[in-house]
Amino acid sequence: MEIVSVLSVVQGEEVIEANLKQFLLVLSISLGVATLPQVFSWLRQIPYTLLLVIVGLGLAFIDVRLADLSPELILSIFLPPLLFEAAWNLKWSELKRNLVPISLYAVFGVVISVIGVALGLNQLAGLTLTTALLLGASLSATDPVSVIALFRELGVGSRLSTMMEGESLFNDGMAVVAFEFLVASSLGTIEPTLQTTLIQFIQVVGVGLAVGGLLGFGISFLTQRFDLPLVEQSLTLVSAYGSYLLAEEFGGSGVISAVITGLILGNFGSRIGMNPRTRIIVTEFWEFLAFFVNSIIFLLIGDQVRYTNLVDNLGIIAIAIGGMIVTRAISVYGLGKLSNVITETDLSLGEQTVLWWGGLRGSVSIALALSVPTQLPERDMIISTVFGVVLFTLLVQGLTIKPLLQKLNLLGDQPLRQQYSESVARLAALQRVLEYLQTIDDRPGIEPDFYRYQEALLKGEISRLETEIDKLQTTYPNLRDYITDQLREELLSVEANTYAELVQTGRLNRELAPFLQQAAEGNDALQA
Repeated sequence: MEIVSVLSVVQGEEVIEANLKQFLLVLSISLGVATLPQVFSWLRQIPYTLLLVIVGLGLAFIDVRLADLSPELILSIFLPPLLFEAAWNLKWSELKRNLVPISLYAVFGVVISVIGVALGLNQLAGLTLTTALLLGASLSATDPVSVIALFRELGVGSRLSTMMEGESLFNDGMAVVAFEFLVASSLGTIEPTLQTTLIQFIQVVGVGLAVGGLLGFGISFLTQRFDLPLVEQSLTLVSAYGSYLLAEEFGGSGVISAVITGLILGNFGSRIGMNPRTRIIVTEFWEFLAFFVNSIIFLLIGDQVRYTNLVDNLGIIAIAIGGMIVTRAISVYGLGKLSNVITETDLSLGEQTVLWWGGLRGSVSIALALSVPTQLPERDMIISTVFGVVLFTLLVQGLTIKPLLQKLNLLGDQPLRQQYSESVARLAALQRVLEYLQTIDDRPGIEPDFYRYQEALLKGEISRLETEIDKLQTTYPNLRDYITDQLREELLSVEANTYAELVQTGRLNRELAPFLQQAAEGNDALQA
């Protein structure tokens, strides 16, 4: 008996060691690939998430399998922090302004996608309605991570980012609810009637909202009681996973719960319970965690591909792609027009086109496909089809979204802001050099002509930079908002740092909420 227990312990240690090595290998490759664009500038044209997929596809081609993706791994480990991070950074004021179109896309857009894709696969590919509906539900969840990253890099307007990210956050929950209902219906565990469907929908969504709201507000008020940055950071991590798991445990939507918790803590809890320094620490932590998780998951998406299965199901994949693109167009343009009629959102045709083409599919779709019960005979075909469609959206739509933005004149002014910031930075540096030069004009051994030459050189460049900055401000009036925001951030930083210094020297027992931030938030609320 003792020998058996010893062998069990040894085998357990070997399994742990093997899993740790596998994890470190995946982590090393994913982080290495993610940093390649910083080494090779020509790779910066490709979002890092798509680059990871391409490398994963290369590894799959030579049959190097890094790890197995399971639905539990994606939904329970990877998904909660990604949802929470996106919701934490989503501004409620912007979300509220675009709530009607986002809600239309997240609810009715999912219904249109499921039914449209299912009908296409049923009529054109000859799939059973049950299988076609499961495929439609799997492919109804959007995952525009790489598109959002590109938007931020190019300085695309915040409205488009809010629309795309807000839709993704809420339609993930709707897609999971629809998928779970269809699975239960196909297995005969529930009766697929309209009444049953509505009751199930209200229960799942209601529990998710309730759990997310209770945890979000509870932790918000809890963090008011103390000022411990590491504890507050840890509480946000616990809340991300806790809200998801608790909602699932009580029969609700973990996705919706995690999103609601993140929205509340990001827009309410961080304002009333965290000082500015803590808020920055927590935001940077979640930015790192999202980068960390995305780096792993997109590499594994490419690495899990089975090329022979893709070839065998190429016809079904093509029909699914066509159905997905057509139904996406119907939902985006149709619901966008409806939103423009009933609200003042005024979504332009160009913005709707970007929303249509930028509706990529990703990890949630794959997790749902992998969740199909093994007793369903067409499970392998569903998984292969979803992988094929996801790869198309990532590699074709993801790599063409930038040219589309250029064609529609929707590129932001990030390059212009960068040029302005560099000119201002160089001006400040050269002014400091000139001030220093004027304090050492009598250093022994240095010819006066050298001083005069350096002074004339600096003054000439400073004059040129001042002219360039004035021209940029005059030619591009939008820069004034950017300049104002920069100055506001500088003033807020000075105020917050002063409070922090007073706390460190013992002249204050806690950091005060910055007056300038409260004033800015008050103005935003009035404008909203």
